[in-house]
Amino acid sequence: MKWFLISLLMAASATSAAFAQSASSAVDTTQNVSVVVPVVGSILGMNGVVWKTDVELTNDQSTDAIVSLILPTAPDQPAMITNISPGQTVRFSDIVGQAFGMDRAMSPLLISTMGRRSVAVRATAYGVRGAEVFRPEPIAIERAETYFPIRYLPGLSFNDDYRTNVGLANLGDDAATFTIALQRIPGRNVAVTRLTVPGNTLWHIAIQFLFPLITNGEDFSTLIETSSRSTYVYASVIENATNTAKFVNPSMGSPINIGLTP
Repeated sequence: MKWFLISLLMAASATSAAFAQSASSAVDTTQNVSVVVPVVGSILGMNGVVWKTDVELTNDQSTDAIVSLILPTAPDQPAMITNISPGQTVRFSDIVGQAFGMDRAMSPLLISTMGRRSVAVRATAYGVRGAEVFRPEPIAIERAETYFPIRYLPGLSFNDDYRTNVGLANLGDDAATFTIALQRIPGRNVAVTRLTVPGNTLWHIAIQFLFPLITNGEDFSTLIETSSRSTYVYASVIENATNTAKFVNPSMGSPINIGLTP
């Protein structure tokens, strides 16, 4: 329901903007384009580090851009609408706090632009502990309609030096079941688990909780399969000594094109 209300508000804002512009440069109120930042947050992690996310929105078009932002898995699905002038960049440092006024939250970020093209989006995650700010890591942006039943997350490690979290996001209204295989060699499963994630929910899970019998290892991969659309997956590998993170964006499909379900 919140997404529907935001669409109505965007349409109303776009109509007002269209009246203020000439017919040749009027805002297209007939559609919008959405992209997803798979995860943004302001959340306390291990070693007393608070993880935050910065987001930049750049309007590289010749007309105003009317943009909505929503945290679909955060409490009450907070949302906002902003107008970005041609050539303007809007920066949110700690977007959860600055844009939404929340102290702690973790969610995908859905960004919708009225018209045929999205504004350009950049997102970076970084850790903060007191006066320390650890190296930022870019987060890959996805088109909201992107869907592939099999997704592959390589280069995962969990041992004394590194820890890995896996994110499973379901932005649909219905529950989504994920089948997750842990592999050292493509096509050879070390372990398999299944999880059902409720609608409008993000689960950010330590990989040991997914596979409790596997105590440590390096250069693992996960193969994740789901038949549900509006789902997104990612991983983050964090070096314990430096508190720096590597965001792992999924490849679409298995490297040897083998599914998990018959």
